[in-house]
Amino acid sequence: MSNPWKRPKLTIAKTKSEWVWDIIGYLFYLGSIALLIIVWNKIPSEVPAHYNAVGDVDRWGSKMELLILPFVGAFIFLFMQVLEKFPEVHNYPSRLNESNAEQFYLHSRKLLNQIKNICLILFSLILVESISIANDWWEGGFGMWFLPITILGTGIPIVLGIIKQRKIGR
Repeated sequence: MSNPWKRPKLTIAKTKSEWVWDIIGYLFYLGSIALLIIVWNKIPSEVPAHYNAVGDVDRWGSKMELLILPFVGAFIFLFMQVLEKFPEVHNYPSRLNESNAEQFYLHSRKLLNQIKNICLILFSLILVESISIANDWWEGGFGMWFLPITILGTGIPIVLGIIKQRKIGR
């Protein structure tokens, strides 16, 4: 079953946890875009465009650069949404077979769903942080905690996912 085009195509209903992750991720994403639209005319011409590892602004840029975050978020959303629809093309260990395919597919899809929504949340938070700093609503931003939280927030689900996947079909 190593050939992804020969794997079984299964219809597996979205779980409650996937719905919860989607709602949270979409609310953050849409909320940050709504904020951007509402305050667009109040945003100064220069905004934070990049942050260093400790969360300090190390480059300022045009407010048009704020549009990059929602566009990258939309790309990630669309790309990962398509991948969620076709779990049979994901990468699996050689022990994938007809009897455990549903477990592997569901597990992989749930992990992808979490990572997709965590990315949406992170891009939304960066957008809100940049808007807030540019408008002097919030002086320091998230500071030095944002990078470690980002690494842990994306890394922990992946590590837990690998551990859970190792238990499938054994």
